[in-house]
Amino acid sequence: MTAALFDHSLDQIFRSARTFNGWADRPVEDATVREIYDLMKWGPTSANSSPARFVLVRSADGKATLAGLAAEPNKPKILKAPVTVIIGHDLDFAGELPKLLPHNAEVMQKYFAAPEVAAMTAMRNGTLQGAYLIVAARALGLDCGPMSGFDNAGVDKAFFSGTRIQSNFICSIGHGDPASVFPRNPRLSFEEAGRWA
Repeated sequence: MTAALFDHSLDQIFRSARTFNGWADRPVEDATVREIYDLMKWGPTSANSSPARFVLVRSADGKATLAGLAAEPNKPKILKAPVTVIIGHDLDFAGELPKLLPHNAEVMQKYFAAPEVAAMTAMRNGTLQGAYLIVAARALGLDCGPMSGFDNAGVDKAFFSGTRIQSNFICSIGHGDPASVFPRNPRLSFEEAGRWA
């Protein structure tokens, strides 16, 4: 039987973790980014579809391009972060099912052939994978700054040209500057957000 994580681990991933808006001048190594991916890829997706696709923006040119497509308050966050990940989802994800779901690939490819089903599945499961990326980064001792507030069509043209990948959200990863954190806002209680049926 699997044991619950210790409180300090739950704090690091959820209770004490914050959204950072500024970053310490410390790099995030390639090996660490790969380790994040190698953790998050195990999170469940529908039919093991794994539709998320990632662009790791670290170069000065990449940062300038992405920041130029972002809302004004997000520009400095992107420029200062060691890495900002563009989380997208591939509308052609079903092409990978022979590898990812070998026992049932043909049946599921027929199911996902309907464009509206493919689009909904890609968006939903790509979003899940973006959340897994945040949890994995926090689990490895990094901080995250997820953001909307950018020109999706512009990002798709600049970073996903020639593909059927669509951007969803972006997330800066690094060692957060504690001075950049806003006061914590409340959350809904269980009773406010959930009910038994």
